[in-house]
Amino acid sequence: MAVYDLEEQEQIAQIKAWWEQYGNRTVAVLLVVAIGFAAWTGLRRYRDGNAAEAGVLYAELQQAADVADAQRSRELAGRLIDKYDGTVQAQLGALLSAKVQFQKNELDNASSQLEWAASKGKDPELRELARLRLATVLLQKADFDGALSRLQPAPEGVWRARFEDLRGDVLAAQGKLGDARAAWRAALDAFDGTDPLRESVRAKLESSEG
Repeated sequence: MAVYDLEEQEQIAQIKAWWEQYGNRTVAVLLVVAIGFAAWTGLRRYRDGNAAEAGVLYAELQQAADVADAQRSRELAGRLIDKYDGTVQAQLGALLSAKVQFQKNELDNASSQLEWAASKGKDPELRELARLRLATVLLQKADFDGALSRLQPAPEGVWRARFEDLRGDVLAAQGKLGDARAAWRAALDAFDGTDPLRESVRAKLESSEG
């Protein structure tokens, strides 16, 4: 029994010595891990909650858009942008509201929401769509230089043909038919062969050459 007691005392002494040397550091590490886990869990819940709340607002915005209520659409999109700017619903809301504003000829309102979606929106594909629609609004406003600046640089991939097509439209509106034809040819080269818009671009090109 005495031997056992002695070994136990030695073990206790070793544990105390180790704790004096490393105890505070261990507690600190465990505390950091615990805080990190709690923060990650809290952030996840916060994001999930934000997405759900943003989804409710976006559903209301869709209802307003269905009845072409420009003011209500604009207000709801503004709330999405102000409170939930990190969600895809905010970006979609800006795009949807801008569509309603454009249809109602509220071009300045459409421009401001598309500017946000194009520059601050989180989803890169939706940013390109917003940039394209913003150029369309600026063309409607006869702001040709502004429209052309939003179309540069043309993105690669599926968007390129539509950017080049719209660039051709802007250049044609400026009376620069040679440059417009070059842009439309670039659009034809970029289009997928099955894209129905391809024939529309071809018709514009042939009409400008006739």
